[in-house]
Amino acid sequence: MTPDQLLQNTIHFVKKMLVNAEGGHDWFHIERVYNTANLILKNEKADELIVKLSTLLHDIADPKFHDGDESIGPKLAQEFLKGQNTSEDTVDHVVKIIQHMSFKNSLDKSQVSFITKEMEIVQDADRLDAMGAIGIARAFNYGGFKNRTLYDPNIPPKPNMTKEEYKSSHAPTINHFYEKLLLLKDGMHTETGKKIALERHRFMLEYLDQFYKEWNGWE
Repeated sequence: MTPDQLLQNTIHFVKKMLVNAEGGHDWFHIERVYNTANLILKNEKADELIVKLSTLLHDIADPKFHDGDESIGPKLAQEFLKGQNTSEDTVDHVVKIIQHMSFKNSLDKSQVSFITKEMEIVQDADRLDAMGAIGIARAFNYGGFKNRTLYDPNIPPKPNMTKEEYKSSHAPTINHFYEKLLLLKDGMHTETGKKIALERHRFMLEYLDQFYKEWNGWE
């Protein structure tokens, strides 16, 4: 099987898996991350197939929608790739990227670190989709999906949560900006990622400024 055939089969598989997904974690999220990863790849030396497979498969079973179970996604990705006769090294690398790339895993200081150039690209691309106008839309879409309050001045953000605190949080959506979204800029690995993140970070700050003005009744 050629790499192009494998990628086409993977796209078909992922679209099928995400047909009823929440709007911020659906096929269009995958497609945006995939396109951003390809943009980053233009300025980085990395295994393109591993990057592309990882971006396509990274959210086929987001733990948020599976009672916090972090094993389902990597297992499904592994089974799919093995079924496509993908090389063992490629399967292992893709699965490890999926297991380690999430923001919440970066909060677990006891976890054994895993980092490769391919993971840096995939992680940057995924985190960029949590920033800027799209990131804001996704945050409020998920907040609505979970029936969360938009904002509560009496519930302050907790920007230094542990992984377990982060996973169990039910805080207002605005808190998520301070607990994750505004922290992403300084975690970018690639030069392309850093450049894009800077613009999107500024946009989020501008949005928050406007949000508070309107919340308090003046513009």
